[in-house]
This record gives sequence, C-alpha cells and structure tokens, in this order.
Amino acid sequence: MSQKRNIFEEVGEQKASNPTPQGGMIDQGRGGARRGIRAWLMVLFAMVVVMVVVGGLTRLTDSGLSITEWRPVTGAIPPLSEADWQAEFDKYKQIDQWAIDNQWMTLEDFKFIYWWEWGHRQIGRVIGLVWAIGFFGFLAARKIPVGWTGRLLFIGGLGGLQGAVGWWM
Repeated sequence: MSQKRNIFEEVGEQKASNPTPQGGMIDQGRGGARRGIRAWLMVLFAMVVVMVVVGGLTRLTDSGLSITEWRPVTGAIPPLSEADWQAEFDKYKQIDQWAIDNQWMTLEDFKFIYWWEWGHRQIGRVIGLVWAIGFFGFLAARKIPVGWTGRLLFIGGLGGLQGAVGWWM
C-alpha cells in the first residue's frame, strides 16, 4: 500500500527519518566563547613570553632600578624634556645602585637603562589591561563557561601579584 503524501510535496522527495548529527554542539549555547577565550589566553601567553624576555634583558643591562618611583598611572608617560630627564637622573643618583655601581654614568647612559625599565613596565601595564578587558568583557557578555570564572580570575590575580612583587622589589 502506498504512503499518504502531502499535496504540496514533490514527487520523489524522501523524508529524513533521522536527523544527521552536527559537530560543535558543545559551544552552540555559548556562541563559540571557548574559541574566543582560548585566543585571549594565547595572546596573554605570548605577551608574558615577551615580558620575560624584556625583563631578562632589563636585568642583564642593570636597568631594573632606573625608575625610582612607582607611579601606576602617570608613570606610563616618560620624561618629555631635558629638565624632566635631568630630574629623573637626579633621583637615580640618590639610590645605592648609582653610588655603588654607576657613578661613571652620564645622562645619555641613564636614558638607555631608563628605557629598558620603562618598556618592561609598559608591557606589564598592557598585559594587565588585556587581561582586564578580556575577563570583564567575557563576564559581562556571560560567555565564560561554567566553572571557568574562578580560574580566569586566578590567572589575573597571579598577574597582579607579580606586578606587586615587582613594585616591592
């Protein structure tokens, strides 16, 4: 006996009895957030690698104490005039590193080590900014998968702790 057909059905068309499975269903409700979080974490990892390299070169050039004040916001702006440079150099002359190791140093020599330390601090600021924008952006969009919020917050806390230890040193 023949099957009943819908009057609008094309002849020869077969109904699919079982739908075919589709891949990627785990992320369907999250809009691919895991891929975005993975990319964000890989960018942070690459930035940390750059930070380690620049930090090592900062130490090898004995530049680590060239900036004598911790100014998280205004410290992002380097000296802009010769008077500003001289003021920074005069502050540097107040610390033991200059008195013990670098009394030979001229203002031009000081600028060299200052730029290494300044660059190192800038990379740290950018890493913190990239982490914060990514974390709070994913959090506000409710794209962080269940159970990941604490882990991602922990990563940011470790970065902040590293910055605090650098300041303390």
